[in-house]
Amino acid sequence: MQFQLILISMNILQLFDKIAVNRNMQGMQPSSYPIDLDRLSDIWQQFIDIGQLDAKQLQYIDPAILQSWRRCLPRLNARATPRLQLMRKQALSSLLKVQADLLVIGTPVIEDIHQFIEGSNCAILLADGTGHILTLVGDATAVDYLNALNLGQGTYWSEGQIGTNAFGTILVTAMPMQVVGAEHYFQIYHQLASSAAPVHDVSGRIIGVLGIVGPAHRASSHTLGLVMTAARAISNQFQANWSLAEANHRLTEVNSIMSAISEGVIAWNADGKINHANAQAGAILGFNPNVVAGHLLNQVISLPTVVTEAIEFTRELQDVEAAFQVNGRFIHTLISLHPLFEADANLTGFIALIRPIEQVRQLVQQQTGTHATLTIDDVYGQSASMRGVLRQARIAARGTAPVLLRGDGGVGKNHLAQAIHNDSKRADKPFLAINCRAIPHELMAGEILGHEEGSAGPGRPSKFELADGGTLLLDQVESLSLELQAALLQLIETRHVMRLAGMRPIAVDVRIIAATTANLEKLVTDGAFLDHLYYRFGVFNIKIPPLRHRIEDLPLLAERFLARITRRDQRAVWIDDEALTILQRYPWPGNVRELEGVLERALHQSEDGIIHVSGLPEVVRYGRVLTNTSPKPQLVLSFAEAEREAIMRAGWAYHGQVTEMARQLGIARNTLWRKMKQYGISPRQFKE
Repeated sequence: MQFQLILISMNILQLFDKIAVNRNMQGMQPSSYPIDLDRLSDIWQQFIDIGQLDAKQLQYIDPAILQSWRRCLPRLNARATPRLQLMRKQALSSLLKVQADLLVIGTPVIEDIHQFIEGSNCAILLADGTGHILTLVGDATAVDYLNALNLGQGTYWSEGQIGTNAFGTILVTAMPMQVVGAEHYFQIYHQLASSAAPVHDVSGRIIGVLGIVGPAHRASSHTLGLVMTAARAISNQFQANWSLAEANHRLTEVNSIMSAISEGVIAWNADGKINHANAQAGAILGFNPNVVAGHLLNQVISLPTVVTEAIEFTRELQDVEAAFQVNGRFIHTLISLHPLFEADANLTGFIALIRPIEQVRQLVQQQTGTHATLTIDDVYGQSASMRGVLRQARIAARGTAPVLLRGDGGVGKNHLAQAIHNDSKRADKPFLAINCRAIPHELMAGEILGHEEGSAGPGRPSKFELADGGTLLLDQVESLSLELQAALLQLIETRHVMRLAGMRPIAVDVRIIAATTANLEKLVTDGAFLDHLYYRFGVFNIKIPPLRHRIEDLPLLAERFLARITRRDQRAVWIDDEALTILQRYPWPGNVRELEGVLERALHQSEDGIIHVSGLPEVVRYGRVLTNTSPKPQLVLSFAEAEREAIMRAGWAYHGQVTEMARQLGIARNTLWRKMKQYGISPRQFKE
């Protein structure tokens, strides 16, 4: 620091020679070097006596000095000896502790200055931002002289205490100052020359004052230049310390972020040497991130082809699937690669973000809602047939073999598949459902098996990979082609899937549940379904009965469905007994799905939150279901039920007009009134 300070000082000394000449031309202090101390004394004498100066004298006095005199004149006696109070030892000790940083940085600078000006009978002083002297170093005669004047360590050098002086005036003007001889307000200090400059922190606030005090007759512009240079050196050191602390803080933040983010991060320079790798990257790719810094990247890991090509052509990658080979096994990841450039567009390196493919799939599953929501307790049934189904489902949930769910459309096979998944050990893993009939045959292979990246476009994972660890429901499984049935059989036996155009098997752990409405035995006989695949589903083969075979479950199903509507819409809804009776007479070819649709429709038509008979669809009210061939068989009605249904149909047809209803039914009007009263039927209900 001493060598740098001397070099800087030598340059600034020449600058201050020019400044002195300019100040002389502008009439500013000091007027010339050597300074005319007698003239300054005469000017001071006149100002103290009459409180003002004439125009001729004004050109020989620095305006800042004159302003300081004017501040001191009303409250201080310039010819008296100021009464100075030194800080008590305990207070000084506390102050030195508070200003430890300023002392640590300033002391070496003070010692360098002392070595530079030793023998000049000067003292170097360092004060805090309020003007208290923290330390002074210099020639013994100068130090002893200041101590004799009570101007040593612990003294408060403010204008209010010792009048005009370089240290105190700086705290008012915030500018470097040189006060020579009679420019000091108190006459007792006219033998001194004080030169000082402020020390600033990074925000520009004055935190200290560095100065040199010596004999007035030896005052020089070089002294002020040296002080300014030294004060700037201390300020710069504060700036450097702050910058270093800020850089360390930011580095700590970056390291914390690198450790906190779930992605693995690897950064390397243009020569391929690793600059940084976080713990996640080491865990994903199997290396110790603490020892790889400085090593060549290709010596630590084997890069996939897609990454090496991107590096070669300085190309960016964004979420590209890539497999790293580590210790003889493939680690499937999603990688993003970003080249790093300087301002002049020179390549400085690369940074790669790596995520395990399992993590990405889990995130996709969370966002797309591929988790089952129902449990076996949510599958309702009080009938003997349904109790048997639920018992089989609980047994299947504890197993690992594939499950086959059979039954008519709408009986709740999807719901039961979710329930089996949620009652198994895979409940916290994904549940994925595919309708094999909904996807065209030519697209089914790529949809189910996925395909590798290549001419067909970016790689796509198979549905088995997306459901890895969880359950995959293949609805309408009979729609799979024989080739895909063979691929499914292969996966069940080997627990590996091979993507289309792929060269490597991918291990998967998936519980497969198949659902069908078809007669698989006949399809096996006809050669449309692989017999070995059919036998694979023989362990857990569950048949769900249609709703018409368990009509006693209907009131409970309706009640649970309406309870869900109540929670969803935040309003109470229910069904009246008459409508429930009508629902129990209907054969429900669409099973539970049709029941829920009818109830939903009836609620939308209800104004009071109650499902009435009038809100039910006509096909349900009439009890006839037409198929593409002929009407389905209906329940046999009693004579009274048939009579009541005939009256109800006439009422709906003629909107409660009794005369027209009687004419259509072929009975007298009075007879119709009597029968309507007997069956509790009112014309008003048809008009509403």
